[in-house]
Amino acid sequence: MPSLADMGFEATDIEIPSAIVSRGLIKNYDKTRNIPGIRGTSRLGIHFRFGTISIREKARRALQLNETFLNELIWRDFYAQILDQHPHVAHRSFRPKYDHIEWRNDPAEFQRWCEGKTGYPIVDAGMRELNTTGYMHNRVRMITASFLTKHLLIDWRWGEAYFAKKLLDYELASNNGGWQWAAGSGTDAAPYFRVFNPYSQQKKFDKDFAYIKQWVPEYGTDRYPEPMVDHKMARERCLATYKEGLESAEGG
Repeated sequence: MPSLADMGFEATDIEIPSAIVSRGLIKNYDKTRNIPGIRGTSRLGIHFRFGTISIREKARRALQLNETFLNELIWRDFYAQILDQHPHVAHRSFRPKYDHIEWRNDPAEFQRWCEGKTGYPIVDAGMRELNTTGYMHNRVRMITASFLTKHLLIDWRWGEAYFAKKLLDYELASNNGGWQWAAGSGTDAAPYFRVFNPYSQQKKFDKDFAYIKQWVPEYGTDRYPEPMVDHKMARERCLATYKEGLESAEGG
């Protein structure tokens, strides 16, 4: 039998989350799941991904403990069904007209996003957590994805591929579904006006800067970069670009 090394795997000291989660965490999941500075999520994604726990068993328990947690398991299955029934989503937008968006795709700006050096602390904290641990809090996944696609107008497929490379819990259906949700090209009914404000998200979900201080220790010093793009300008540019692309699709 070939060894893991023979198959190209390398040893790592990255911590793998436990498959054992307390009932208390699941009971309070709806109250804690959006706060990245605490342990408020199950982090069972890697175990669902590799089949080391039963998602059906967790769903049965969630029926008794927390409806919000159950809904998240349902979303996971929903995206699996979307990929199965609409395999084109692996490479193209679920809604074809969104393939007409004119992405800027600036490689230098993409690199700053990858490295967590955008000047938006909640975005940078998320990218650094991902690069260091192979995990990113789900709320922050939405914020970082929205920033890349809406603020920087970089193709969601670039971000999806980067997450695929880094996430320990990566699986195609959920990763693709999440990125298309953020970009507005997925199954959501009216997503194109939704542009997350990173400052508002930070005030709402990391108001004490616990998460940011953990991953961006230089925040608040002269070593931390200025925002790479102005939020108001980026939002207006995004809406104009999307409008033009969608109108082009309808006209064509």
